[in-house]
Order: sequence, then C-alpha cells, then structure tokens
Amino acid sequence: MTASAAPPPVVSPRRAAVAFILFTVLLDVVALGIIIPVLPALVVEFMDGDTPRAAGIYGLFGTVWALMQFLFSPVIGGLSDRFGRRPVVLISNFGLALAYLVTALAPNLIWFFVGRVISGVTASSISAATAYITDVTPPEKRAGAFGLIGVAFGFGFVMGPVVGGLLGHIDLRLPFWVAVGLSLTNALYGLFVLPESLAPERRQKFSWRRANPVGALVLLRSHPELAGLSLVHFLYTLAHNVLPSVFVLYASYRYGWDQRTIGLTMGASGIAMIVVQGVLVKPAVALFGERAALIGGLCCAVFGFSIYGLAPNGTWFWLGIPILALWGLYGPSSQGLMTRRVSPSEQGQLQGALSSIMGITGMIGPGLFTLTFAFFIGPGRTMPVPGAPFLVTAALVAAAALLAWRVTRPK
Repeated sequence: MTASAAPPPVVSPRRAAVAFILFTVLLDVVALGIIIPVLPALVVEFMDGDTPRAAGIYGLFGTVWALMQFLFSPVIGGLSDRFGRRPVVLISNFGLALAYLVTALAPNLIWFFVGRVISGVTASSISAATAYITDVTPPEKRAGAFGLIGVAFGFGFVMGPVVGGLLGHIDLRLPFWVAVGLSLTNALYGLFVLPESLAPERRQKFSWRRANPVGALVLLRSHPELAGLSLVHFLYTLAHNVLPSVFVLYASYRYGWDQRTIGLTMGASGIAMIVVQGVLVKPAVALFGERAALIGGLCCAVFGFSIYGLAPNGTWFWLGIPILALWGLYGPSSQGLMTRRVSPSEQGQLQGALSSIMGITGMIGPGLFTLTFAFFIGPGRTMPVPGAPFLVTAALVAAAALLAWRVTRPK
C-alpha cells in the first residue's frame, strides 16, 4: 500500500468519539443529579412529614430501582455486544425522559413507584458509555479515560444537585420537569450526533444464557483476579448506596439543612471529585500504578465516611468532603484492571455483570442504610446516633481495601 493510500490516523476519531460519549454522560448525570435533593423530600411530603416512615418507604423505592437494574442490565449489556452501544444509549435516554415525566406528574406514591420502576429499567446508558470508552481506548490508557467519565459525573453532580436544590426551593416537582427536558435533549443529541463504537466484526451473538443476571456474573469467575476484584466492587457499590439513600434525610435531620444547602454541599462534593478524577487519576496511576491507586482510594474513603458519621456540625462534615473525594481513585483503576481480563467482544457483558452487582447491592443498600438511620433516630432513643449509616459504610470500605490488597498482590 502506498503512502498516499494509507488509512487516516485513528487518534482524532477516537478523541471525537470520547467527547461525544462524555457529553452524553454529562447530560444524563445532570438530569439524575437535579432530582436528588428533592426525591426524598417528596416522599416525606407524601408521608405527611413522618421522616422515619418516609426513610423506610424511600429505601423500598431504592431497592425496587436496583432490582430493575439487576434484572435488565445484563440484557442491555448483551444487546449492546450484539447490536452496538448507540441504540442502547438512545433507548435508555428516551426511557429516562418518560420515567421523569411520570414522576413529575405522580399524584400519589403508586405513580411515584411506577416512575422509579421505569427509571430502573432504562437507566443503563452509563454502563453502555463505559463499554463505549473501552471500545475506543487502548488498554494502557483506559484508567485515564475512565477518569474522564468520572469528571463528567463530577460536573453533572456539581450542576445537577445545585440546580435541583435551587429549583426545589421553588417547587419540589420543578426539577423533574427539567430532568425530562435534559433527557430528551440527550436522546436527540445521540440520535443525530453519536457514532457507533463497536465494529460489526467485534460483535457476538446474543445469548439469554449470558444475558440473565446469573449467566452474566459467571464471566466474573473467568479469571482469579477478576473474581476477587468483583467482590471488592460488590463492597464498593454497597457502600456507595449510603449517600443517595440517607444523605438528604441525614443532613436535614442532624444539621437542619434545606434543599438549597444540601444542593450546594453536593455541588462542592462534585467539584472535589472533578479535581480528583480529572487531575489526579492519570498522574497517580502513572506514578504508583493501578493497584496502589485503587487501594489508596479505598483507604481515603474509610476516613471520609468516618468523618461524615462523627461530624457534630456542618463545618466538620464539609471538612470530610476533600478526603472522601479521593475515593475517586478507585473506580478508574478498578475498571482499568478488570477490562484487561476480558475480550473486546465481552466488554458489554462485563459492564452488564458489574451493573448486576450494582443492582444486587442496590437492593440491599437502600434498605440497610435507611433502616439503620431510622433505627438509630427512632422513638425511645436517649442517645440518637444519626451518623450510624456512615460508620457502617466505613467498615464496609475497610473490608474492601483489605480484600483489594490481597487479590491484587503480585504472584
């Protein structure tokens, strides 16, 4: 082949594709973040201000949402391996728009429940986005690319909760209408702009044996290190449920914060996460390696959650934000290690399996943390311990750090 006939370089298309998918993730997370400050408040409103009962109902809704993720994420991952990532992202975002619309119009808890079910079924574009990044990024650069997804998450959770808190201060349902608009914008963006990342020759036949939750999890046993890291991921995702499950209720109960203060605090957390994943992940992995970055991130989370649980006032809570933000070193490093252990045609299945783990922990976590919170602030408690869910979380992450140290030791 002559020089003039050589194929064009792949760097620019790869960068463009990453930019497309990061924008998709950004809009998706902004839509999700907008509703976070008001979602528990709406449940409390439906329960006539009874916070302990509302905590239990909110935990049940979180469990149902996670059950939908557990059942449908492997199917969606398998479909993305068969038909490509693009259609999965599009269907997901149109479905999320419908879910937010139902929730915005919900006249009672039953319709509110229906909206959460639809959201759980269709909230899959993040997994597809992760597989997309894997498709277009060499293995040695994936930790940095996954860090960029973390940056998109961070920006989304900076803008989303802040805007949601301010809008919720006006009307509790207004953030849901904005989320409808963002999800539709995201879907239309993908419809006209987002290219496909999975080449036809790298696709595999869809199989219900692999697409069911149990079959998808079998992939995680294909390599000893992958199996061990999947257990670490289980503890990590279980711990991660504490913030969406009880933070709003906890901050309102212990510190008397309103939706605006809660939104601004979540925005500050997002900024800290952006700094970690946008600035620190790549040099940390280059300097210390993925293993050290993974374990270091988990150890920082232990200290951060301990501060959250013990903080006697809002000032001490805010001091824990930059420490907990270093937890962001874990995700990109873990993803980088795990994606090396499966073939290109199995990346969607891997993300589906990891989403199934998230679904399992999502079924456990909301109930665990909300019931822990309700138990330790319930009637008859002479010494309430509202920070108990965060202290339980610190113990879970400490176990994850010890396990990660063991399974990633050089042989």
